[in-house]
Amino acid sequence: MWLCQAFFVLLRTDMGKIIVAGIGPGSPEDITPAVLEAVREADVVVGYKYYFQFVEAYVKADCECIDTGMKRERERAEMAFQLAEQGKTVVVISSGDAGIYGMAPLLYEMAQERLNATGKPSHANDDGRTVEISVLPGISAFQKAASLLGAPIGHDLCIISLSDLMTPWSRIEKRIRAAAVGDFVTAIYNPKSHGRYWQLYRLIELFLQEGRSAETPVGYVRQAGRPEQEVKVTTLGAFDPEDVDMFTVVIIGNSQSYIGEPLSSSPRGGEDKEQQAVFITPRGYYNNEKLKGKNEKLGPGQQIMNESFRTILSEMKHPDVPTWHLWPLLHAIHTTVDFGMEECLWMDDRATELLYNKVADGSLKHIVTDVTMAAAGIRKGALQRLGIEVHCYINDPRTKQLADETGITRSQACMRLAAEEYPDALYVVGNAPTALFEICDLVRKGKLHPAGIIAAPVGFVHVCESKHAVKTLRDIPKIIVEGRKGGSNLAATLVNSILTYDDAEQLKAGRDV
Repeated sequence: MWLCQAFFVLLRTDMGKIIVAGIGPGSPEDITPAVLEAVREADVVVGYKYYFQFVEAYVKADCECIDTGMKRERERAEMAFQLAEQGKTVVVISSGDAGIYGMAPLLYEMAQERLNATGKPSHANDDGRTVEISVLPGISAFQKAASLLGAPIGHDLCIISLSDLMTPWSRIEKRIRAAAVGDFVTAIYNPKSHGRYWQLYRLIELFLQEGRSAETPVGYVRQAGRPEQEVKVTTLGAFDPEDVDMFTVVIIGNSQSYIGEPLSSSPRGGEDKEQQAVFITPRGYYNNEKLKGKNEKLGPGQQIMNESFRTILSEMKHPDVPTWHLWPLLHAIHTTVDFGMEECLWMDDRATELLYNKVADGSLKHIVTDVTMAAAGIRKGALQRLGIEVHCYINDPRTKQLADETGITRSQACMRLAAEEYPDALYVVGNAPTALFEICDLVRKGKLHPAGIIAAPVGFVHVCESKHAVKTLRDIPKIIVEGRKGGSNLAATLVNSILTYDDAEQLKAGRDV
């Protein structure tokens, strides 16, 4: 009698379980051993019929396979609970990873929904036992796509679905903007369908609006891991949304991503066997070594500056500019903590390189500044190392006398005196637009032949106009801070970038600090 009662209780209390399993993107080799074992032990497999083909070889003979049709996920979840409550082991399959746009969230939400007011699940038996739910991860489509493209997700990333069936487009658009502004590598699910054709065009537009370069790598894989697989690499500017469909995963790189040379035969599939360029997003180790300088001990000041430059590089919108542009730009942002320098630092083609060549060959031996603050900011160690002298006439008695006699500003007088003594110097203006106008006038009259010009006056009166004027001096290498921004500290740091340009290729910041 006691044994019968015990057996009755066991029958009454033994609940089944639900295993939510991600079966990967579609190829048998991408299904994990844990998922295969669960499928082999399942009493029931529930899923969309298209996915049964990937697991049917592993189910046991008496296993029941139940399909509820496309877009009927809630019915599949309810059926899984009903079968598990009968004591069965139910495996609910999802493509890719079940927790990424898959069935796992729905089943957990439904379990919460089934809680009654007392906190006891409505499907529990008299002893309070409930259906056990567990999740087995799978290889997601974006992971499979990434492996085929090279190494595009080597740093911070996000995933966005363009399907607005369950998420308002206004919210999706906010997420797109956030991904672009945050410089995330971005994987795109559900990029396009017959009825959803314009959303991917809008995403590209938003990325470009938020500062992502048109040269940003884009990789996209259709039918990843399946016989129809196609793999392509392009750029954000050249990307054609018409080339993708609902079976495609798109990955957009960040500001550090780049397209590398082919390393092996193409995995595109089909008849296209040409070698494929690789899509790489650096993790940071390689660039960090370049910034630190291999096998070199750095002083505290140089270490801090190197770390600062690494931070700047990671946050710049357009770090993929030529070295001759990047090097002074890094110095400008470091000095001002203003990433707006990316938009307003203008320079002639190869200006930094051309000016450094004059330093290297000894033809540039003198620098003239408009104010003492600009002179003070130029690194003394670099000047001594290179044998260069800095001259500022603002406190020269002759300057005041000339200004009083002619009615010009002291800054103009400084430039006139300098032109007589050092007509071939590098001229650096970090304060007064009148000094810049005077340089232009002296050059046009043939009284001044500068090796180069750093134009960074600051203020509200005639500042922009003076910078427009200096651009007309076509045969002189110039670095100009456009607009109202500028200052002596900025002018000085631009000079420092020229004096250390031989460190630019290695990105070794802070020499002579």
